[in-house]
Amino acid sequence: MTDKYLVLVTCASVAEARQIARAVVEARLAACVNILPGAVVSIYRWKGKVETARERLLLIKTSRKRLAKLQAAVERVHSYDVPEFIALPIAAGSRAYFDWIEGVL
Repeated sequence: MTDKYLVLVTCASVAEARQIARAVVEARLAACVNILPGAVVSIYRWKGKVETARERLLLIKTSRKRLAKLQAAVERVHSYDVPEFIALPIAAGSRAYFDWIEGVL
């Protein structure tokens, strides 16, 4: 197990995804953010109704010690009342990549 995390965040638009990605990388809360090229279709329950939305998915690479500040930054900029913020611990991977993440944060 490492102290690195992959964080999933969905956004309403490409513009919002880019705004969040740039903000968290510039603030050194994330080493890298991937914006998946196509829209994902999300089906979810909201305020008693089943909704469907086309969203953009962010894959954010960070460290455990930056998770709380990263979440606060995403929630501050995000347009949703309850933005998705799911942090998955990275169990294994390239040591060189993990060193790079640590070096840029």
